[in-house]
Amino acid sequence: MATLQSCSVCLRESALQLPRHHLTDNYRSRTAKWKCPRAAVIPNFHLPMRSFEVKNRTSVDDIKSLRLITAIKTPYLPDGRFDLEAYDALVNMQIENGAEGVIVGGTTGEGQLMSWDEHIMLIGHTINCYGGSIKVIGNTGSNSTREAIHATEQGFAVGMHAALHINPYYGKTSLEGLVSHLDSVMSMGPTIVYNVPSRTGQDIPPRVIHRLAQSSNFAGIKECVGNDRVDQYTDKGIVVWSGNDDECHDSRWNHGATGVISVTSNLVPGLMRELMFGGKNPSHNAKIMPLVEWLFQEPNPIGLNTALAQLGVVRPVFRLPYVPLPLAKRVEFVNLVKQIGRENFVGEKDVKVLDDDDFVLVSRY
Repeated sequence: MATLQSCSVCLRESALQLPRHHLTDNYRSRTAKWKCPRAAVIPNFHLPMRSFEVKNRTSVDDIKSLRLITAIKTPYLPDGRFDLEAYDALVNMQIENGAEGVIVGGTTGEGQLMSWDEHIMLIGHTINCYGGSIKVIGNTGSNSTREAIHATEQGFAVGMHAALHINPYYGKTSLEGLVSHLDSVMSMGPTIVYNVPSRTGQDIPPRVIHRLAQSSNFAGIKECVGNDRVDQYTDKGIVVWSGNDDECHDSRWNHGATGVISVTSNLVPGLMRELMFGGKNPSHNAKIMPLVEWLFQEPNPIGLNTALAQLGVVRPVFRLPYVPLPLAKRVEFVNLVKQIGRENFVGEKDVKVLDDDDFVLVSRY
């Protein structure tokens, strides 16, 4: 009680000592030029989870050298949870057929349908099981800078080799805001920037990439705008991965791209590796193009999910809002597999058309 009384006396004395402002002082305070409070400016400091001793630390140059990176599919159980057994089998098929890296939880892997807990768990699982055999690149991007920072901290904490970051979508920002957003996450480790205006609604122009490329952690860009844009980067020595499977052969051999971040390699990793490593080969590229066209007739990953189910590699389970391709398109896929050769596709089961009733659509997961 004595302590409380003492504090009360101190507060009363402090109040009595407050300066009294005259009229002229009030006038000056109203007319003076506003200055930003120093307390509102947060310096760029090391965040609590950041560590330079994380598992599987890799160099930016290791990431820059990758030619075939698969945007890996995430399979599901009938209740909508991850089917890790099918996932592991699919990753192993990528390793055995020459893929050098995987994007975990990207658009193809349906990271947009995952909770962050699921997302980070899958990145950690992939690193723990396969980090010594393949580079694991976690999609930890977000349209919220706060979420992107937190997810990237966690991704590197569980051992991912690099991060994939998209520009803020829907709630778009200015170009200066975009640079600030990416600068905020790039300091944590090797980073690939992903430009896909068809999904984000905003292009990342070359002048932004040229600024970001000054960072020692900038590995390169996954570019979906086209090969004219690829030229603008490779002419300046910036590493580019094509984000378009239908253009990746020409990107690699005619425009200087390092490689591709591929959807199609989920299905035919050996053929895609040959496309990236075997030299310029238009006839080989033409062999794959009907499959690529079939895959992207609806927004990715609808075609891929349907195809992997037909091959028996994953269960025919879809997290909504994705639904399988219709029966006629599934018949087309069976014919494509026969035309290209079943031996070129992942899995060992016979390809099937599947009935509509075979598919499970999960709305709560």
